[in-house]
Amino acid sequence: MRVLGLMSGTSADGVDAVLASFSGKPSRPNWRILERSALPYPRQLREALVAAGQGQTLSASDVLELAEALTEVHVLTAQSCDPKRLAQLVGCHGQTLWHRPPTAERQGGSWQLLRAPAMAQRLQTPVVFDFRAADLALGGQGAPLVPATDAALLPPIGGWRALVNLGGIANLTLLPPASGPEAKAPVLGWDCGPANTLLDLAAHQFSGGKFSFDANGTWARQGQPDEDLIQSWLQEAYLQQAPPKSTGRELFGRADLAQRLVAIETRAQQANQQAHQQPNPANALATLTAFSAAVIGQDLAKGPPVQELLVAGGGCRNGLLMEELQRRCRGTRVRPLADLGIGDSDREALAFALLAWWHALRHPGNLPSVTGASRPAVLGVCANPA
Repeated sequence: MRVLGLMSGTSADGVDAVLASFSGKPSRPNWRILERSALPYPRQLREALVAAGQGQTLSASDVLELAEALTEVHVLTAQSCDPKRLAQLVGCHGQTLWHRPPTAERQGGSWQLLRAPAMAQRLQTPVVFDFRAADLALGGQGAPLVPATDAALLPPIGGWRALVNLGGIANLTLLPPASGPEAKAPVLGWDCGPANTLLDLAAHQFSGGKFSFDANGTWARQGQPDEDLIQSWLQEAYLQQAPPKSTGRELFGRADLAQRLVAIETRAQQANQQAHQQPNPANALATLTAFSAAVIGQDLAKGPPVQELLVAGGGCRNGLLMEELQRRCRGTRVRPLADLGIGDSDREALAFALLAWWHALRHPGNLPSVTGASRPAVLGVCANPA
């Protein structure tokens, strides 16, 4: 089956799409990426989505118009990726506005904005969406969902293999080895913490809105990270919490950045013995970049020893972040997932194409070992053209 997968992550910078073919055994399919495409969100739309994801109050009319504008970009991305309308099915994650992990007192909830029936009508193709809801209803985190698709798409190797997506949030997958006593171990995965959320917000703030990210880490390279501050941040409750766990801008967003910049400013005042010492942008960005890598390194150190770490997501294009990741994952081979034929921006779009195919086959798409759900479940809701 030919399936179009669409993904817009926590960074809310645009929509990635792949057209893929799947056949054979669902748990280990034959697959191939046929086409790929990406479209950025218009600046005003991106800013509105980020603001909504930070809890800005919106009217019902605002939410409707935001959903319409967002769906339009998804439709255009789909048409760009599949101009010949070869796709028989579409898998679309939508845009997460708010994610609330479950607690002992309350079931989790997650809101992905998308007008799926309108999208199905425009594309004249069924659209599978709302992938998190079934897992949440079973007591799971609803995320991350990509570890299940990683396990299906990538062959096992002689030891544990790790994958990390450097999107807005860093999420990790650990795949057990092909043979030996741990071959039957469950797939593991969780959201580590911030990858690009704090970096992008800081670059936007320091540049007065001129830049939405620190391209290749060029600005951060001009500064020095505060290692003592990073080590203190690594002791924070979420970063010490055992999986299953998931997070987003709700925890690592503007309010969190403001607190971290205050901490950097205070440290600068103490070092220079000067009052009202403003954070040096380069030093702040260097510290935030190193922190993102340190979060991943800390999590890897807590799990089984991995032979290699495959890296995907927009953070792959930040040379300094990649260098910091290699430095903090000593003894582990770090390389791009693109080496295996899945490009930086392909992984999650391909994952939701596979999840849509699984939905059509009624094959479970979640892993209780990752999300904490009480059992596996078929994920998603299908909207058919009218």
